[in-house]
Amino acid sequence: MRNEAHRNPILALLAAALAAFATASATAQENAPSSRVAGVWQGTLEAPAARLRLVVKLREEGGGLTGTLDSIDQGARDLQLEAVRYEGGRVTFELRAVGGRYEGQLAESGDEITGTWSQGGSLPLVLKRDANVPVVKRPQEPTRPLPYREEEVAYDSEPGVRLAATLTLPAGVGPFPAVVLITGSGPQDRDESLAGHRPFYVLADALTRRGIAVLRADDRGVGRSTGNFLGVQSSEAFATDALAGVRFLAARADIRRDAIGLLGHSEGGLVAPLAAARDAPEARELAFLVLLAGPGVPLGEILVEQSRLIQSASGAPSSMIDANTAILRRLIEIAKSEGDVERAAAAMRQELTAYVPTLPEAARAPVTAQIDQQVRQMNSPWMRWMLAYDPLPAVRRLEIPVLALFGERDLQVPPAQNKTPLESAVRAAGQPASKVVVLPGLNHLLQAAPTGSPAEYSVIEETMNAAALDLIGDWLVEQASVRRSP
Repeated sequence: MRNEAHRNPILALLAAALAAFATASATAQENAPSSRVAGVWQGTLEAPAARLRLVVKLREEGGGLTGTLDSIDQGARDLQLEAVRYEGGRVTFELRAVGGRYEGQLAESGDEITGTWSQGGSLPLVLKRDANVPVVKRPQEPTRPLPYREEEVAYDSEPGVRLAATLTLPAGVGPFPAVVLITGSGPQDRDESLAGHRPFYVLADALTRRGIAVLRADDRGVGRSTGNFLGVQSSEAFATDALAGVRFLAARADIRRDAIGLLGHSEGGLVAPLAAARDAPEARELAFLVLLAGPGVPLGEILVEQSRLIQSASGAPSSMIDANTAILRRLIEIAKSEGDVERAAAAMRQELTAYVPTLPEAARAPVTAQIDQQVRQMNSPWMRWMLAYDPLPAVRRLEIPVLALFGERDLQVPPAQNKTPLESAVRAAGQPASKVVVLPGLNHLLQAAPTGSPAEYSVIEETMNAAALDLIGDWLVEQASVRRSP
């Protein structure tokens, strides 16, 4: 369910830099200043899973050079570069938090730098002097003034976890029906920002205009929320956070206590039923759930299928797909069957080390550099919990209506694999207002997409398709009009 960019070391680590450098301060490096390289440079990194347009801004400062990097298609801005140098015609800089380094040669004309971006492996990257920075069009993002109210709020979850959030309230006096948004896998901000899009910002805007209050929070340890995201042992923690949002809303006079629901995307579509099925006062407050690309089978099955589908969409040969699928299955098997973490790590490392010589020579160094990272990821407490967790029992226990949406071209939570099991569980719960819908032509983000490959997310201008927004809004308005008995 995680964005497949995390499988590619370059894409993953650039994406990680978004959070790592969000509040970082510039660090000037001692080097020989040169006006020859000061300015704005642009180039495209042709990574295996996506094309990333990069903007590098270099400037003279304090007798040296400093700089920033923008990854246009990932929505990353002003990532601070380190060790920026120009010596003997060579331009170098680093993005240390992601293990990235660039080395290039300035052309005699002074208008082009030909070099290599290294991060585990390496890719060619030509930078050309160009101050016309591209503007990423996101036409669905709302423009101010807004026809509703926004409040910056905060509320407590577990001890040490205080969640910072935005509450949008429709015009008028209320009380209003409300929904708590739950992000997908990985540390996410309140807008679920990824690939240069802000899906929850667009969704909250659409629903609030329909008369529904929306609460969206930064994940614990992200943005202005406290807590430690990396210390989370299972998705149970995120269910606790979601119910904290319900508790916050239920205490407000401008919110209808009989019309509060949860809306989760991807892993959030697993967390919402997990929260709703709890024996807790906040869970009993819930009136409805919306699951966007929520899983209907355990994560291990999803990982294998999404890997196969995305590799196929990227044009990988069948022999490579088969080999990668086999090693992924083996790592999952080890994580599920070996209870001792150290022995599991050793077995995974052995499998990956033996796998490297079977790869094309050009791929061996990048994969070798990522072995430890892959082992840590597959052996983490969260991953172990997810691989063992079946999402369907919680869905079968639900006593409230559920709307579950899939995109026909979703390659990350494929509907062909997940729709039927989830639909059976929803039907077993016995709520007549529940429905499971596959929307034609949409991807994991519910964008209209050519193939559904994650490589397309950033280049599609649409953030969330109007058909999905309308269906969600119509269904929520319908549920909110049905008041529950006390």
